[in-house]
Amino acid sequence: MLIATTDTISGHEVAETFGIVRGSTVRAKHIGTDIVASLRNLVGGEITGYSSLLAGAREQAIDRMKDEARRVGANAVIGFRMETSTIMGGASEILAYGTAVRLK
Repeated sequence: MLIATTDTISGHEVAETFGIVRGSTVRAKHIGTDIVASLRNLVGGEITGYSSLLAGAREQAIDRMKDEARRVGANAVIGFRMETSTIMGGASEILAYGTAVRLK
């Protein structure tokens, strides 16, 4: 499955457009990660617990978007974007979306 942030993919022609596909996940923080994050905040640096949490959430959202694209018969997603929003204190949604297409 090709995924591009652009509306075209060099060397390929769009044969069919299926419309918007999306994938999302909602993740919550863990109390242990919050404690480590609080300590890290005192001395500075990357909060690796949150980084890995968000990296996993991004991959899951992309995988779900690709699954939806495959279900409609697409072999690529163009105009790909990602967004994050806070659902409640300590929980965020990661949304991956784009236009499902079949390339020649």
